[in-house]
Amino acid sequence: MCQNCKSQFQIELEDFDFYKKTETPPPTFCPQCRFQRRLAFWNLLNLYRRPCDLCKKDGISMYRPELPHKVYCPRCWWSDDWDPLEYGREYDFSRPFFEQINDLWHKVPLLGISIDKETLATSPYTNHCGHLKNCYLVFHADYNEDCSYGVVVFHSKSILDCSLITLSELCYDSMHSFKNSRCIGVNHTIESIDCLFTKDSANCQSCFASANLRNKKYHIFNKPHTKEEYLREIGKWDLGSYRQYQEVKRLAEEHWKNFAPKPRHDEMSQDISGNYVFESKNCKECFEVTGAQDCKYLFLVGGPPVRDCYDVSGWGNNMSLSYEGCIIGEYASNLKFCQEAGLNLYNADYSKLSTGGSNHFGCVSVKKGDFCILNKRYSEEEYKKLREKIIKHMNEMPYKDRKGRTYAYGEFFPVEVSPFAYNETVANDLFPLSKAEALKERYSWAEPETRAYSTTKQAADLPDHIKDASDDLLKEVVACEMCGKGFKIISMELDFLRKMNLPLPRQCPFCRINGKFRKWIKNLRIFKRNCSTCGTEFECSYPQEEVAKILCKKCYLDEVV
Repeated sequence: MCQNCKSQFQIELEDFDFYKKTETPPPTFCPQCRFQRRLAFWNLLNLYRRPCDLCKKDGISMYRPELPHKVYCPRCWWSDDWDPLEYGREYDFSRPFFEQINDLWHKVPLLGISIDKETLATSPYTNHCGHLKNCYLVFHADYNEDCSYGVVVFHSKSILDCSLITLSELCYDSMHSFKNSRCIGVNHTIESIDCLFTKDSANCQSCFASANLRNKKYHIFNKPHTKEEYLREIGKWDLGSYRQYQEVKRLAEEHWKNFAPKPRHDEMSQDISGNYVFESKNCKECFEVTGAQDCKYLFLVGGPPVRDCYDVSGWGNNMSLSYEGCIIGEYASNLKFCQEAGLNLYNADYSKLSTGGSNHFGCVSVKKGDFCILNKRYSEEEYKKLREKIIKHMNEMPYKDRKGRTYAYGEFFPVEVSPFAYNETVANDLFPLSKAEALKERYSWAEPETRAYSTTKQAADLPDHIKDASDDLLKEVVACEMCGKGFKIISMELDFLRKMNLPLPRQCPFCRINGKFRKWIKNLRIFKRNCSTCGTEFECSYPQEEVAKILCKKCYLDEVV
């Protein structure tokens, strides 16, 4: 029985094999409660102005300015101007472990924005990113150039307002896009060129407002045309006009409803459950995972290979034998109960921002180095003996949170240790709570930030066509038509829209990003349905009230392919 939600959950024989392999006890929280707990440590999209506690320069941070934690900007945090081992301390056997690690989290400098040095040089306004060049407001992204306004963006170039996109270029207003070029408004479209507003399509070229296409050219609303007919019909729509762009988008989305959507996305995978699992084998209850094998309860983990991992939320990239972590990976192995850690890290427990090295236990911001406990270095023999004593102590004197939940060795950090308010984190996107519900659970809550600036132009007053947009717009502060907050059109955005003949946005970047992010979260739901053709029961992400006709994978392939 889960000690958090009190519901029953099952631990399979294969799970016990994994816990034996990783030398960890079975969990006392159910999979969903473990997932929610980890996500409460992940602030992905909320940014604040906060001065660096070392160089004192003003900058942006994922930590609210009023938090008592010490926070360094990326330039200072990655530098050699300070030594994390100076904060080292002896383990206190008179206090629970989680009290001590919480104290350390408040004393040792934290990384204000989770980016690497390469990204800092040209793309400082990003978070949870690496290997970026000339990117702006992209989140959970890696190996990109000239990209703006998106979440989960990988190996792409010249992308604007796109999320869940990989190996693509010159794309706009798209999501769930893989290996596409010059595509606009597409959804669940792969390996396609010059497509506009297509859905659940693959290997298409010059197709418009269609769904469920395979290996097609010159289709409009799913009807074939000659090249000349296609160009003539497409020429009637001027997507540089905001009104026409929105009208085409509306018509395409209405047309999509005439077709059964793809029931599940699991290309090149075998023996899997969940959704958006690619090139993987033997992965159960996994979502948005690529290149994994023998794993369970993964979320947003890519960068293969990923092997023998359980309960990991975020990152991956050559990771193995890791358990109960949030934002961990990149050449990492045997990480247990770690948060925001990795980069050539091996054998770590309960560590935050440990990068490189091996054998860290309860460390914060330790960069490189071996055999460290609470940021104090030991010999190998001393480390092993002390680690065993601490694990025994954690079991004999477990920590109890404010609701009486017990945390011994084998549990992830209590949510009350998180520096983030519940409504700042990804947890609130997948497990939404009201303020009253969050406070009842003893989670913290952040009130909306007040900003003292005035807007200079309403979204409705922007020129309808991109050809009428002058450079003077770069000086304006536009009021978002959705949230009312001010935003600016940046030069790389204006250049891209002019080049692609696309209209100016009426919503601020965060409303656009969050709109796609929430659609993606919605697609992660799993429902049991019966195939409209053969009657077979199967799982998909579409409930009856949203999609009446649904096909199982076999019938979908028979009908579409």
